[in-house]
Amino acid sequence: MSADPPPVWTVLFFVGMLLAVALGPLVAHHWWESNRNRLLVSLALGLPVAALYAWRGPAALAHAAEEYAAFVILLAGLYTVAGGLRLEGDLAATPATNTAFLAVGSVLASVIGTTGAAMVLIRPLLATNAERTRVAHTVIVFIFLVGNCGGMLTPLGDPPLFLGYLRGVPFAWTLSLWRPWLVVVGSLLAVYWLWDRWHWQHEPEAAALADRQRIEPLRLRGHVNLGWLGGIVVVVLLLPSPWREAAIVALGGLSLTTTPAGIRQANRFTAAPMLEVAAIFLGLFLTMIPALELLRAHSTALGVRTPAHFFWATGILSAFLDNAPTYLAFLAIGQGLGLADEVVGVPHAVLAGISLGAVCFGANTYVGNAPNFMVRAIAVEAKVAMPSFFGYMIYSTLILVPLYAAVAWLFL
Repeated sequence: MSADPPPVWTVLFFVGMLLAVALGPLVAHHWWESNRNRLLVSLALGLPVAALYAWRGPAALAHAAEEYAAFVILLAGLYTVAGGLRLEGDLAATPATNTAFLAVGSVLASVIGTTGAAMVLIRPLLATNAERTRVAHTVIVFIFLVGNCGGMLTPLGDPPLFLGYLRGVPFAWTLSLWRPWLVVVGSLLAVYWLWDRWHWQHEPEAAALADRQRIEPLRLRGHVNLGWLGGIVVVVLLLPSPWREAAIVALGGLSLTTTPAGIRQANRFTAAPMLEVAAIFLGLFLTMIPALELLRAHSTALGVRTPAHFFWATGILSAFLDNAPTYLAFLAIGQGLGLADEVVGVPHAVLAGISLGAVCFGANTYVGNAPNFMVRAIAVEAKVAMPSFFGYMIYSTLILVPLYAAVAWLFL
């Protein structure tokens, strides 16, 4: 590879890819819904970079390809196995019940990923609240917790953390974030319980009566997939690449063959969401190669040095762009500062700031993390009146930003 950083103009492909991800669903919704069109955008922006690096730095191109394959295979494996689990039932939609759903989901998010946990729990949660007239606030906090903040304890939890694992962050390192996890999750659960209690007390009597009369115990179907999930955790911990990826593919195949077809049909399981991720991240992984090189080369000029700086800078960008490439961008900045080498070239506190910012701020907009739009779409399909893009941001700003300020003060 050339010793000199790439030309500045090469970062425009990465900027274009990020803008496509952020604005595509807003300004060209129907066109952007097609995975074919997403792939075309990724190829249009990614292939010029691939051609440049085939000449400039084949090793960097090969490394990006390996990381992309590992990233997509893990997400596909978790998504496939989670799609074979179905939680059925209809409990009384009390504040205690709903808070318990969110608490369990916050733990589950770090075990089977935020996307997997969200897909397993959102439909039974909506079914439990089907008789209530005030449900949008429950979905909003579900996105905060299950779709984002709950997933900060393992590399399986959220895509940026798995990318960090691929870059050398030890698997167990994210467990060191248990204190901020406990503060964020505990605070949001407490806020939600008070919020839901107020709505519950103002429900129409007819809705409350219907909710009490329609009770069906929870029942988990597809138990065999719990074993396949455990297998994925074990192979990620113990196996190197490419054996890790081969084992995950095998476990996903076992899930498909051992799960009764009716379970996936009831879950409306399709490959479309995973194909969307694969199409978009192909472009992101290619176009970020020169962007990461430039960030490493010019990191000292950006003025981002303290853990709190990294937390807020990573977080703000993660809210409006995809949090996975944002995490890698600031990891590259941290590595370029020449600070003490504690974890993959950056101090523990700096890596904590990057990780917390990427995971937590992904909850601040619908475009911050993949599960956000997926959960919103399922809720709208269930006739829940969800807030608009900017309406959702009002809730996230008022609730999450003060909480994140407390996290930065306490831990960074």
